[in-house]
Amino acid sequence: MKKLIAEFIGTLWLVLGGCGSAVIAAGYPELGIGFVGVALAFGLTVLTMVYAIGHISGAHLNPAVSIGLWMGGRFDKKELLPYIAAQVLGGIAGASILYVIASGKAGFELNGFASNGYGEHSPDGYSMTAALVTEVVMTFMFLIIILGATHSKAPKGLAGLAIGLGLTLIHLISIPVTNTSVNPARSTSQAIFEGGWALDQLWLFWVAPIVGAMIAGLLYKYLSPEE
Repeated sequence: MKKLIAEFIGTLWLVLGGCGSAVIAAGYPELGIGFVGVALAFGLTVLTMVYAIGHISGAHLNPAVSIGLWMGGRFDKKELLPYIAAQVLGGIAGASILYVIASGKAGFELNGFASNGYGEHSPDGYSMTAALVTEVVMTFMFLIIILGATHSKAPKGLAGLAIGLGLTLIHLISIPVTNTSVNPARSTSQAIFEGGWALDQLWLFWVAPIVGAMIAGLLYKYLSPEE
């Protein structure tokens, strides 16, 4: 239960910090942080949680990460579904808090609510195929970074930096394509509030990250198995 509570809190923070930076701060007329700032915000949420709850739950904060770690032989299968449930619920809680805060401004409109999308709902108009490839590859690389940084032979104490900066880089590459998911819980939390097209396209932001994570888990298990 302690692990699940930690995952709930961590994923709440990821959504509130990452999506909150996009919804509240990115477009602010004078101090807008832009998509570079949003990318950094997502990286910082993961970096801070790795050190805050990593020793409790591993700080997965992402169903694709949990699945990738399981495929890589680093995570017990019996904990998989409870972790995913805690992550999705944490993401929804984070999005709920964000909605309450953001809707407190006069003239508030959802405007996508930092949802992920493709086609006409891609930030820069990228196709479904481009979105699918992007999400598979970016999640694959994210899991390679996580599996490598947390390996028993990796330098101790630096995993959080590698993982947080890796997620920042992933967002710098893929925000224009899909608004960056690589995390089904993050995508679900925002799609619930946006509804309509975001829920219709949500399937891609579950399938692609999970596929990318599974491939990475299997490959890294082959490349560098734990003793």
